[in-house]
Amino acid sequence: MIARVWHGRTDVARADEYTKYLQQTGVTDLRRIPGNRGVLVLCDRSGSEAKFTLISFWDSVDAIRKFAGEDVLKARYYPQDRDFLRELEPHVQHLDVAVTEGPLFNPRG
Repeated sequence: MIARVWHGRTDVARADEYTKYLQQTGVTDLRRIPGNRGVLVLCDRSGSEAKFTLISFWDSVDAIRKFAGEDVLKARYYPQDRDFLRELEPHVQHLDVAVTEGPLFNPRG
């Protein structure tokens, strides 16, 4: 399994609004792709900005390509992301998942 990791930052006052937007766009699109095993969205609101980490889990690079396109390490953005985010990271990170344990990792995806 592959974990695709993306980061974003917005004003802490807009964190709830961005979370809702992220759920409606990226998370929904990710879950529709065959080979996607799930998505986690983490948010650190400990300062003046909200720092988001989105981790999507995939069966293969080919499955990721269905979402990301040919350049699988290029970050994918939606039209209103520019209204929320302080910067647009150009790339994501892919990590091999070494251990999974617990109900979060349902074998059926």
